Amino acid sequence: MLKFLLFFILSISPLMTACSQGPKVVVASTQSTPKTRTRQLVVIDPGHGGFDIGAKVQSLEEKALALKMATLLKKYLHDMGYRVILTRSRDVFVSLKRRTAIANDTKSKLFVSVHFNAFKGENVKGIEVYYYNKGSTWRKNASKRLAETVLKSLIVATSASSRGVKCGNFHVIRETKMPAILIEGGFITNQQERNHLKKKKYVQAMARSIAKGIDKYFRT
Repeated sequence: MLKFLLFFILSISPLMTACSQGPKVVVASTQSTPKTRTRQLVVIDPGHGGFDIGAKVQSLEEKALALKMATLLKKYLHDMGYRVILTRSRDVFVSLKRRTAIANDTKSKLFVSVHFNAFKGENVKGIEVYYYNKGSTWRKNASKRLAETVLKSLIVATSASSRGVKCGNFHVIRETKMPAILIEGGFITNQQERNHLKKKKYVQAMARSIAKGIDKYFRT
């Protein structure tokens, strides 16, 4: 009887050893999953909306283009692990006060407003980025650095003309409490840029480059 019990214990011991390795297997599989570290919250503000069309040339409307760009930008930032809130996700009017309140109330780390330019002269073209150069030194410097990083990324991706980083007194970048910029992504009154902005791949490249600029800002 003793020999039988000894044989039985020895025969099941490999199985017991294998089961004891279970937790290690689970830990290993967890390590292979995508990164889940918490990242910063960014508020993206598609300019205009609803009855506020913004600039318009032929069938190209600034409000629609801004929303398209912002939606793509949200996707690319999500893919990088960031949390993103849009001040509007459809064609509705949102007041300037409401836009800044969304950013301030959620304690967003960045605010990025997306617009497109227009001018009576058709030859004017290029991308420019604005920041508010008053208030706290920290916010002013951080906004300027964000503007420079995003503009550089945009120009590299699109080969568009750079109109530089500029100071602006726009409500959405003045009344927000975090680093904030306003992007003018080209002139829809310029035929060349208008043709580019009608192309899906070009708009995607712009949105992706803005996301990369934001990511670089946080990393450096």
